[in-house]
Amino acid sequence: MIPLRDANPTRRTPLVTLGLIAASFIVFGYELGVIASGGEAGLNRLFLERGVVPGELTDAVESGEVVSRPVLSVLTSMFLHGGWIHLLGNMLFLWIFGNNVEDRLGRLPFLAFYVLGGIVAVVAQVATDPDSAVPLVGASGAIAATLGAYVTLFPGARILSLVFLGFFYQLIEVPALIVLGFWFVLQLIDGLASLGATSASGGVAFFAHIGGFVAGAAIALALRSVVRRGPPGRPVGVG
Repeated sequence: MIPLRDANPTRRTPLVTLGLIAASFIVFGYELGVIASGGEAGLNRLFLERGVVPGELTDAVESGEVVSRPVLSVLTSMFLHGGWIHLLGNMLFLWIFGNNVEDRLGRLPFLAFYVLGGIVAVVAQVATDPDSAVPLVGASGAIAATLGAYVTLFPGARILSLVFLGFFYQLIEVPALIVLGFWFVLQLIDGLASLGATSASGGVAFFAHIGGFVAGAAIALALRSVVRRGPPGRPVGVG
C-alpha cells in the first residue's frame, strides 16, 4: 500500500515542509558531487562524518561531550540519503503528511517537532545496537514522527493509495488510520525480526521508524486539545 496524496486541505502554504524538502534535495545534490569526485568511498566518508555512528555517539554521550561532531551528527544525518529511492520515498511521505501537521501545529512549532522527532528516532535506533559502526542517515525517523502526529490529528483523513493485489493494482481512498496503522505494524514486525541480526552494510533503521512514530503520536496526543486549527480561510492545497 503506497500513499499518493491525501484529501486534507491546508489553510496556508507549508513553508517549513517545503523548506525541509528543498534542503534534502540540495544536500543530495552535494552527495552526487561527492560521488562524482570521490566515488563511493567519498560518499562513505561523508556518511561516517555527518551520519550518526552509534558507537561514536554512545562514547560521546558517556564522556559528556554534548557539543561534538557525533552529537551534532544527529541533526546533519536527517538531511543525508542513501540513494534516489530513499530520498524520493521520504520526501513523498513528508509532503503528503507534513503539510497538514505543519498547518495544525504552526510553522516554528512544527520545525521544533520535526527535529525532536528525529532525535527520539535516533535514540531509539542507537539503543538497539549502541556499539554499531554502521552510520545512520535519512529523514525517516523525523518523518515517522510526522506520520504519528498525522494519524493522531487526522485519523479519518482519506488517503489515495496504490494497493497491489498480486500482479494487479488499484487506486483506492483509505482512512489515514488504516494506511499509517498498517505501515506501523510492518515496522514493528520487521523491527522485531531484525533484532540480533548484523550487517556490515547497514539496512533499514526500523526502530528509528518505530521510535519516531510513537514519539510523534504521543506529542500530538498531548497537544491535540490545545493546538489551534488556524484562522478560517480558503484551503491552499492538499498533500
